Amino acid sequence: MRLLLAPMEGLLDFVLRDVLTSLGGADRCVSEFIRITGSLLPDKVYLRTMPELRNGSCTAAGTPVRAQLLGSDAASMAANAAQLAALSPEGIDLNFGCPAKVVNRHGGGAALLQDPSAIHAVVAAVRGAVPAAMPVSAKMRLGFNDRALMLDCALAMQEAGACELVVHGRTKLDGYRPPAYWDQIARIREAVSIPVVANGEIWTVDDALRCQAESGCQDLMLGRGIVADPGLAWRIRKAVAERDGLPMPAGMRDVQWPDLLPALLRFWQLVCADLEPRQRAGRLKQWLNLMRRAFPEAEAAYQHVRVMTDQAAISLWLEELQQQCLAASPATLPSQQ
Repeated sequence: MRLLLAPMEGLLDFVLRDVLTSLGGADRCVSEFIRITGSLLPDKVYLRTMPELRNGSCTAAGTPVRAQLLGSDAASMAANAAQLAALSPEGIDLNFGCPAKVVNRHGGGAALLQDPSAIHAVVAAVRGAVPAAMPVSAKMRLGFNDRALMLDCALAMQEAGACELVVHGRTKLDGYRPPAYWDQIARIREAVSIPVVANGEIWTVDDALRCQAESGCQDLMLGRGIVADPGLAWRIRKAVAERDGLPMPAGMRDVQWPDLLPALLRFWQLVCADLEPRQRAGRLKQWLNLMRRAFPEAEAAYQHVRVMTDQAAISLWLEELQQQCLAASPATLPSQQ
């Protein structure tokens, strides 16, 4: 079983990739999409979205990161893929799933699921433009307005040279509304011979196990679920090991709220170093808001910080929060280097 971190524009960026992979449990990340609209992008654009390219295409914890491109013009996608390949990413992923109207209006993301031949052209062009040893994968939804071309699109990606498919179990029309149709991912898995990774609406261990059963996929991609519960990957690994009678995974951790306080402080430090001042508090609130689903302590923290805007005050509060928890239960916190 492999567990991947999803690319999520405006949420799961390099800051959260750094923090979440430091807690362990994930096998690979995918960057947010780098949009290709016709021009050849300079290296600084790739590096801004995916600074891990300066670190051997890995997070600080050593987790590989694959770069994702989004676009509809095959020639431009190929030229940019070749440019990106020179920076030695772990691989290149192609986005055929983004449901954003501004992206779809220009023929990108999920809009391409209406035209399997266009998908084939993009994948084939990128595959031919990068070194043969470099993985080229793709991420798709079940369709645009319906699932009529679902299998045609998946087969087009495979035939054009994609080595792996991640399938989000909803159409563009479905958006992010529950449920995700994991049973439809099974139809794609049965139709292609390359690995298929299931994605969509995996919030809990029970969700993960049901997704595996319904999709037939052992490999999963985690998005908002692992942002809400940063220990979710380890919890899934433990449950799968217990289900299958396997040894517990090496490095297994039970990530609880006290373990997250150093991660929250690290997150805040990275946010303050990277983002404009007006954006910083919002990013912290965004993460705490999601973690309220999994941790009662996150609810109290969110309510405390919800009206705060001063960077110095937030920094002091986070440091005090960590010290209070350390004083109360020092054995629960990981050692700090």
